[in-house]
Amino acid sequence: MQAPLQQLHSPLLDQHQVQVWVKREDLLHPAISGNKWRKLKYNLLEAKRQQKETLLTFGGAYSNHIAATAAAGAEFGFKTIGMIRGEEHLPLNPTLRFAREQGMELHYMTREQYRLKNEPETVLQLAQQFQQPYILPEGGTNALAVKGCTEIVSDISIDYDYICCASGTGGTLAGIIAGLAGEKQVLGFPALKGGAFLEEEIAQLIKDYNGQSYTNWQLVTDYHFGGYAKVKPELLTFMQEFREQHHIPLDPVYTGKLMYGLFDLIQQGYFPAGSRIVAVHTGGLQGNAGFSERLGINV
Repeated sequence: MQAPLQQLHSPLLDQHQVQVWVKREDLLHPAISGNKWRKLKYNLLEAKRQQKETLLTFGGAYSNHIAATAAAGAEFGFKTIGMIRGEEHLPLNPTLRFAREQGMELHYMTREQYRLKNEPETVLQLAQQFQQPYILPEGGTNALAVKGCTEIVSDISIDYDYICCASGTGGTLAGIIAGLAGEKQVLGFPALKGGAFLEEEIAQLIKDYNGQSYTNWQLVTDYHFGGYAKVKPELLTFMQEFREQHHIPLDPVYTGKLMYGLFDLIQQGYFPAGSRIVAVHTGGLQGNAGFSERLGINV
């Protein structure tokens, strides 16, 4: 499976003499799209190797990872269990409705319980309660996910100077950095407020994966728009104009903020003339229906 590269064209890019391609990871699979396919690939193989029949994972009520895991379970023959942060709200939102339609069994954890989800006692209790499932962390980020995300880099067929990617838990960015092995420059755009904390976590993910550390990457923390899953009118306007001009849909949690930030940096003259930039579209479009429902607008 390959994600095509789509070159963008605009007066802004011409003015600053930079070239931008979008790596359309969102087109990898209709339901297991973007970085979620990359993160799940080797985890699914490992679950099969361990002869596990059930996948158990964690996420919020609009989680891309929950939706993708449910779809992967349906496609590859696993039972799936989603441990959802917060209380149940009916009717289900589009993400959880999709997950249930794919056969996922939904359970809810209070926010206090959810904060303890990685504690050994919690993991042991869940393993016993659900007959020893294959447990995936929130967001799907672990060393096998990092391995899958290294393949984003090997799938790029052009020469380039920078690769840019949104970041939530840091797994995708860690995979890209590890895949480049010190070459090129990598810019990560955290979707969370105060995202600088991800530097340490990403560095640790890389070290856990291949024992290496690299200096060719940095985080750009100015484009969170108030925090995770928060939006402002200027972001929504940018997303709409971007879609009209380039025929590429974005999501307001990750890729919208990535592309807004990238174009703002280009406007500021951040990139030297002649720079060739690849922006990774990590998918996440399934969440747009839920945002439209919550905000009362078409995202």
